[in-house]
Amino acid sequence: MARSAIALGIGALAFGAQAQETFKVGVVSFLSGQAAESFGIPAVNGAKALVDAFNKGEGPAPYNKTGFGGMKIEAIYVDENGGATKQVQELRNLYDREKVDAVVGYVGSGDCLAVAPVAEEMKRFLILYDCGTPRIFEDGKYNYVFRTASHATMDNVALARYMKARNVKAATYNMINQDYAWGQDSRKDFMLSMAQLYPDAKAGEDLLPKFGAGQYGTEISALMGRRADVTHSSLWGGDLQAFILQSGPRGLFKRSQVVLSAADHVLTNLGDKMPDGAILGARGAYGLLSPKSALNDWWWSVYQKAQNTYPAQAPYRMAQALMGLKLAAEKAMAANGGKKPTSEQLAAALKGMEWDSPGGKIRMSLGDGHQATQETAIGKTRYDAGKKMVVLEDIQRFPAECVNPPPNVKSEDWIKSNFAGSKC
Repeated sequence: MARSAIALGIGALAFGAQAQETFKVGVVSFLSGQAAESFGIPAVNGAKALVDAFNKGEGPAPYNKTGFGGMKIEAIYVDENGGATKQVQELRNLYDREKVDAVVGYVGSGDCLAVAPVAEEMKRFLILYDCGTPRIFEDGKYNYVFRTASHATMDNVALARYMKARNVKAATYNMINQDYAWGQDSRKDFMLSMAQLYPDAKAGEDLLPKFGAGQYGTEISALMGRRADVTHSSLWGGDLQAFILQSGPRGLFKRSQVVLSAADHVLTNLGDKMPDGAILGARGAYGLLSPKSALNDWWWSVYQKAQNTYPAQAPYRMAQALMGLKLAAEKAMAANGGKKPTSEQLAAALKGMEWDSPGGKIRMSLGDGHQATQETAIGKTRYDAGKKMVVLEDIQRFPAECVNPPPNVKSEDWIKSNFAGSKC
């Protein structure tokens, strides 16, 4: 009798330990600096809202299991501000000191290029939830590193296709992009796309201010002084907000058709300061450009209830990363008897996976199953005084196969081939 009681006690303790097991996730995004207000903090707010819903088992199927397969999710939030060298050390700390099971993070393309090789060297699981440069999986090969969102080629191809579909005059175009991987790659992809769709168009000003510049008086004067039909920019975060606030009153948006590859996240902050008629994207079918679906309605409601505003691109990208991680973890657990998955098991589960997100279907179809593709949408801005907000009109949706390169083809080569194999 005593022996049975002891056995029951041990069994209860074992069950309790298993029930209390957690899955630790390091979440990295800008919590300070010029990219925090409109991008980094909304992304983290999205992570907090989603983790809370998952831990309560309140997600819709197939996201309705509590936590990750019954394991409570414990998130550790880290500020991305400070540069690539700092982020490499922070990543090592998350794995070695905090003992996280996975890291989801990084907005800056330079940060992603720095941390990806380190995670691979450490053989630890990493999801890049945002950064745009195509170079990560086009120039490198990884086993433990994934990006659960499309890269920036999609954004600039979609902009050019949108312009062409609407017969936007573009005999001349100016550009202003940040002088690091994201801005340089965005500039190149837009120029290459213009060469295919507007072969007679001439590039004018080609400006590359540093990240975080904040003041654009000289650049705006140059853009105004060399008049062009179109002005292209991939500025984002505080830089984009500052550029719009400084260039709008000077009439740039009236003198030129401004096209912005990643601008939706500043619309709520700008309000009626956002000029009408700008063509912009959200780096996916996010926010005001998102598709109608039950999953999207649920996500919109969860975020809006928590933050009293709608989710734009940053929380959408965070959500699809955490949803992909949840399904990969549960897939791996199903294959190993319900045990917490290792980095190797997580990587095997996520490789080549597909899942539904609030912004549409995510397919890990590039980079040998490590790089996602997805649909996107482009629209035009108009301030609605009745709603007291910027709305997007004349929206066009582009399937993933129209604006992303096919497997095993570099973005640059694909655009130069006149988008060979694209399905629009």
